[in-house]
Amino acid sequence: MDLVKEQLQFLIELQGIDSAIVKKRESVDALPGKLNLFMKTLDNAQSVYQKFRERFEELEKVKREKERVLDEIQEKTRKLRIRLSDIKTNKEYQAHLKEIESADKEKNLIEDEILSVMESLETMQKGLESERRKVNAEREKGEAIRERLLKDAAAAERELGELKQKRAERIGNIPKDLYTLYLKILESKRGTAVVEARSEVCQGCNMNIPPQLFVELKKGERIIQCPQCSRILYWNDEEKKGDVSQEINLH
Repeated sequence: MDLVKEQLQFLIELQGIDSAIVKKRESVDALPGKLNLFMKTLDNAQSVYQKFRERFEELEKVKREKERVLDEIQEKTRKLRIRLSDIKTNKEYQAHLKEIESADKEKNLIEDEILSVMESLETMQKGLESERRKVNAEREKGEAIRERLLKDAAAAERELGELKQKRAERIGNIPKDLYTLYLKILESKRGTAVVEARSEVCQGCNMNIPPQLFVELKKGERIIQCPQCSRILYWNDEEKKGDVSQEINLH
């Protein structure tokens, strides 16, 4: 009888270790996803910054083109004014003045357009600097998170190694046939092979356990499985103590 209880205790401990291993492995597997999430935030910030940059460069290109046109108009106007002294007739002189006036109007229009572009560039420059700061902040945050996640991963791997060592020690105390049964249930029941039977209810499937089977379970003379879900059952003596304590309080 004591041997069965001892084997059952090893199974309970093994179940706890396996559950801890699964939980720890899930946390390790989730780490890359957490990092990718922050990297996605950085990518989004870089994308916004790149759009600002492209728009800024387009405006600069427009400004350079308009300045080129303005230079051409100013050169044209300069030459027109130089020619004024060479004009002989009044009609030709008046026509030349109109041409100069038209060039001046065009020059003023281009200058206004350049001023408008420069104002847009100034606004865009502020936005560009703001987005650059956001990118730098996200990059620094991402690096800090990456460093922390790497430390978490290393710590988790160490803990996994310790858990696996404990698991190997427990396996050595469990008969081969019982361990084979445990593994079979563990695989079919998604990682839970050993559960408590509390108040005649299996805590694995929440189904009632036949009273006579529950009596046998409390005796601890053999390994008992739930007739509903096939999980290996154990009974916690603390439940009995709790029942006794409740009876004492009632009196």
